[in-house]
Amino acid sequence: MRIPRFDTTFVAEPRKVTNLRVELQESTHPDWVHAILADFDSFLQDHANCERKASALAMSLVVKAPERERIVPTLIAIAREELAHFESVYALMRARNLPLVKDEPDPYVNALLQHLRSRPAARFLDRLLIFSLVECRGAERFGILARALPEPALRHFYKTLWGTEAKHGNQFVEMALACFDEAEVYRRANELADAEATVIRALPWRASLH
Repeated sequence: MRIPRFDTTFVAEPRKVTNLRVELQESTHPDWVHAILADFDSFLQDHANCERKASALAMSLVVKAPERERIVPTLIAIAREELAHFESVYALMRARNLPLVKDEPDPYVNALLQHLRSRPAARFLDRLLIFSLVECRGAERFGILARALPEPALRHFYKTLWGTEAKHGNQFVEMALACFDEAEVYRRANELADAEATVIRALPWRASLH
């Protein structure tokens, strides 16, 4: 099974399949960060929206499948952590006199959601695995950003987020394994990881997380 794994070098390097982890199939190009540094204020506004939506999405899974009591505590914990991230990013924005901005469609997430299957159980599995990929892509990019930012406090902040988002990526797969057959989870996770790589290669860079 391939689930994105991250280490302290912030590099997604090819590794052999081990245990419950998988690599992202396409690394973010190192030059991506220049689009962020060129308009960091806009990136912060987008980042705040991403964290807010991540919290809401975790809670939406509780609403969609309340009978899956085994994973509800983990979803609540993720929602709380994402909301805390939103609060932290908003504090950075306030310090820079930046307002919150109206949410815009996320082409990356929307492209991934096109791969959702229609059958309810399969759709729920796909949501868990897609959210895992989104979290792991965010972790990878926070790691890249943490190395590139000139301000020590911001570098520390994004290094911290890198670790938490990587943890969330693994938690979503662990929840999938708690609800579905292992072979099915592994097969579908690999399919969606390949689809995510195609999406990443096609998207233009902009001052946003995705």
